[in-house]
Amino acid sequence: MASQDGLSTIYGVPTKYISLIILVVQNSTLVLTMRYSRILPGPQYLSSTAVVLSELIKCIICLAIHLRDQQSVRGYSELPTLSDDASPSHSSSSYTIRQLATDIFSIKSGFPKLLVPAILYTLQNNLQFVAASNLDAATFQVTYQCKILTTALFAVLMLGQSLSPKKWLALFVLTAGVACVQIPSSSTATPINEGNYSLGMISVAVACICSGFAGVYFERVLKGGQSTSIWVRNIQLSVGCLAIALFGAFAWDGQAIRTNGFFQGYNPVVVFTVCVQAAGGLIVAMVIKYADNILKGFATSLSIILSTVASIFLFNFVPTIYFLFGSILVFAATYLYSMPERAPAVEEIFNDSEKNPILVVDDYDADSSTEHSKIKKPFRDESDLESGDDETYDSSSIYEHDDGTKSRNFSPSLIQQPTMEKQVYSELGSV
Repeated sequence: MASQDGLSTIYGVPTKYISLIILVVQNSTLVLTMRYSRILPGPQYLSSTAVVLSELIKCIICLAIHLRDQQSVRGYSELPTLSDDASPSHSSSSYTIRQLATDIFSIKSGFPKLLVPAILYTLQNNLQFVAASNLDAATFQVTYQCKILTTALFAVLMLGQSLSPKKWLALFVLTAGVACVQIPSSSTATPINEGNYSLGMISVAVACICSGFAGVYFERVLKGGQSTSIWVRNIQLSVGCLAIALFGAFAWDGQAIRTNGFFQGYNPVVVFTVCVQAAGGLIVAMVIKYADNILKGFATSLSIILSTVASIFLFNFVPTIYFLFGSILVFAATYLYSMPERAPAVEEIFNDSEKNPILVVDDYDADSSTEHSKIKKPFRDESDLESGDDETYDSSSIYEHDDGTKSRNFSPSLIQQPTMEKQVYSELGSV
């Protein structure tokens, strides 16, 4: 659905706000349900099997979207073409299993390159369950925002990106906020089912490092020059993570799986946790499509507050003054880091172009009405700029000698302005 102003809406509500609400709920729910599923009484489920099922769900969803896109594209390809090789086998619009395997697993598709982030993401997902087993939900949620710091550092080291002073300030505030959260208080009540705090913090730290390196590496692969769709990349990544997670599950918990089964300890809460974790990547993709980075950062920060408030009622969590102050710093740092950079150069170009007068050419010769219809047009006609048709302006007679039969109210130097203006718009369009 679309509103009158052209924005995508669902039942009258802009899609970007709906996607942001879903992201806030997903981020908060994942931490809370992950923590709750690990402290439930009774037999514990194996976190390695939960990671396997999560990656399987991701792979199925991405595969379904890719097949739907292929069906849509090949539906349009049934139109007749002028190519000489329009044989029956060539014009077939079916998408075979061999073509799917080639698109995903071939060396040309870049599948081996994604094994590195697949290993890191699998390790990260397992460490999240370890952290959730040993830390309360609020502390885990706040501390896990250090992945912003590791991602920024790896982007500078691996991609050669430069951060603005505002982003460096945000990273400094983020580090200070996370440090404040870790300050203990003697008056704090002992939370229920408290685990190994040191193990939980080490798990979060390693998970943040894996998340930062894998994210930057995956971005580098996406910008490697290949025209592979993002859904194919997600399928490749999910398949790699699924294979590695399955191998790790049987390597570390093989004896327990053979004894009590793959789904030991599973209940509706565990199944819900797996589904929420699998939906995380797709929700982020939806937010990036319909919203922007600043709103995404705001949603992530808002989920911290929601998780903290929910932990107070669900897990008897008692926040200290240091925790509240650190959470505020993390909230502000996340919001500040996600704010887009101002681009004054582009704005100045558009402002200057709007200030320039529109040059209108008048030809007073009645015999040249056809030429007059060609020339008398605003030079900033966007339809002409997009089409790139420069032949509309007949410049062949500009440099001819004026014998007095024709009168033009412009100088030859002014006729070059449309070409320059078209070039500026063309460069901006390519950017």
